[in-house]
Amino acid sequence: MLYKLHFLQHIWRQIQLARPFPYLSLLVWILPLLLFTSGHNSLIAHDEALYASRARLMFDSGNWIAPWENAHHKTPGPYWLIASFYQLFGMSDTSARLPSMIAGILSLWLVYEIGKILLGKKLAWLAAAILSVEFLWLQYCRLTSPDVPMIFLVLLAIWSLIKTELHPNYRYFWSFITGLSLGLGFLVRSLMIFLPITALFPYLIWEHRRHRHLTNPILYLGFFVGLIPTCVWLWFNWLQYGNQSFEEPLKFVVQLGSDNHDKNGSLFYIWNISLKAFPWAFFGLLGLFLTFRRPIPRYQLLLVGFPLLLFVELSVFSTRYPHYSLCLYPFIAFFAAVGLNWLGNIYQTGITPQFPLQKSKFNILNLFAKKNLPRNLSYGFGGFGVLLVIASIGVLSWGSSDIRKYASIGLVLGLGWLILPVVWISRYHFGKKFLTSRYWIAGWLIPCWLALATTGSMGMLSDYNPALRTFLQQSAIASIVQTNPIYYVQIDQKTEVLLEFYLPIHAQQVASISQLPPLSYALIYTDESPKLSQPHRVVGTVQEYQLIEVLP
Repeated sequence: MLYKLHFLQHIWRQIQLARPFPYLSLLVWILPLLLFTSGHNSLIAHDEALYASRARLMFDSGNWIAPWENAHHKTPGPYWLIASFYQLFGMSDTSARLPSMIAGILSLWLVYEIGKILLGKKLAWLAAAILSVEFLWLQYCRLTSPDVPMIFLVLLAIWSLIKTELHPNYRYFWSFITGLSLGLGFLVRSLMIFLPITALFPYLIWEHRRHRHLTNPILYLGFFVGLIPTCVWLWFNWLQYGNQSFEEPLKFVVQLGSDNHDKNGSLFYIWNISLKAFPWAFFGLLGLFLTFRRPIPRYQLLLVGFPLLLFVELSVFSTRYPHYSLCLYPFIAFFAAVGLNWLGNIYQTGITPQFPLQKSKFNILNLFAKKNLPRNLSYGFGGFGVLLVIASIGVLSWGSSDIRKYASIGLVLGLGWLILPVVWISRYHFGKKFLTSRYWIAGWLIPCWLALATTGSMGMLSDYNPALRTFLQQSAIASIVQTNPIYYVQIDQKTEVLLEFYLPIHAQQVASISQLPPLSYALIYTDESPKLSQPHRVVGTVQEYQLIEVLP
């Protein structure tokens, strides 16, 4: 029996050594999280529906340059990308989300490639696995938005910079890819791409004597080639709209830089990232501290300098939204991998890994080791898991239907976190020495994966407007909207944007209810129906709206 076990372990090691294994294993890890749904999809308003509906306007009109009435404030990269997928797979919310999903998978592989160079294969895989289960990152990998495609281009540029140093014989090729990626980033995310470009300056300037990136003309050539699609688009826009083509994007950025619509303070990203990257943000702080104490040779300004400067830029920028911080999430994963691996070594050996500052008697790392931090974390999260299980069972038994779905996620997460104390107790109280640090680290990854998989399978990462979706899918309503334009007088902007995407025939706005033509269909507020002087019948109701037919 022991011989068979050793043989199976040998076979598993050989599989792990195979070149495609890390990429395939990461694909298997992330795909269910991207694909699990309740069987239904509906776009989230406001931004997701905006990108999908604008791409639809390009697709329907055949005008991929300027289908708008006025000059547009954003570069067309996201719309071109989404409209291209409409062309390939048909127009649907799933097609609109595919670019972000694919960019998310490619970003995962790039995190592994960058981490393999900076931290080694083990930590690189762990960082990519952690990135997959960071909530906000996974959510935006499933949304119609330009954020994840832009981050893919930024990671590609960083990887190419590193490859330029490692392979001098291919220096020009990798430099060109670097510039091209950043140039295309402008097409995808407009002037916002200059935030990560600026965050690269410490590495590009202070390490210039070693890598000479800034004096490499091929890098600039690649950047200008990447700008060509944007320049062509701007030229045709200028022919149609004049100087507004340049004024609108600049005006939009100035407005973002001067307004704070949500009143988020300068500390917004600290608590928001801590919440939406829980628990990895806390491991990331530990990893950041460890990386400060033992710098990564040659690439410290990439691994540490880039995210720190980007964090400062985002905090200073007055408009603060959660998704603006997404470019930090791959680096949170890198630092979390370092911190979690350090704790795993303590779990495995019971000895604190040696770092230069540990000669000090007041070293905080030694203090943590004396308190047996891995054990305390195991028991602490295990206890938190027990509380989650008890609370979730209570909610499932007596709570309202609206919060039961959240209780199901809490139950799965709570049960998953019980893995940590079970693994610890089994190894140190029952002598199960085969439960190495790999099992303990898996005890952190698996609960988050299961909770996110449950969230996805319940439709909470894909079906954001089920009421409107089910309303439009009713046979009586579907037959009407397929053959008739829907009028409206005044509806809230989010509903309007959703209707622009989902209605087969574009909705038409009228100035007042009295202007509704006979035998037409209109969406009006429910409280407006009694005020309507024209004879009408109510076809259906959705949220605070009624679909009516105006009778002759």
